[in-house]
Amino acid sequence: MNGFATRQHHPVTTALFVVIFWSVAAALVTSAHLEIEPRSPGAAAVATIGAMLVTAGGYMWLVARHAGVTHALGVGIAWLTLSIVAEIALTTHLGHAWFTLLGSPNRPLLRNIFLFAWIFAPALFARSDTLRNH
Repeated sequence: MNGFATRQHHPVTTALFVVIFWSVAAALVTSAHLEIEPRSPGAAAVATIGAMLVTAGGYMWLVARHAGVTHALGVGIAWLTLSIVAEIALTTHLGHAWFTLLGSPNRPLLRNIFLFAWIFAPALFARSDTLRNH
């Protein structure tokens, strides 16, 4: 089986897919924040984590089916970094704090859960302990 998801990709291709899938996750997280949180903060938190998990599963299934934990954790760290950069950029641009992707500092437990979810969501779908096929 030599499909797209089972072969090793060029690093630039991998980086592009990491950014594309993060963008999808970020859009879903932002939608959950805007649409669900005003009615139910708990449901929004569940939807946010669900969006991260679904996107991570999609990335691992469609792009890196046989990637190991090392690759998946690298993707998760990249996603967290992109989220931090996006929040800093939007806070600077908007002129006020913007905490949609990482959660509000006023809710530190939930914020920590979101931080860990960005990092570990892809690792939940890793197939092996090696990096041989990413």
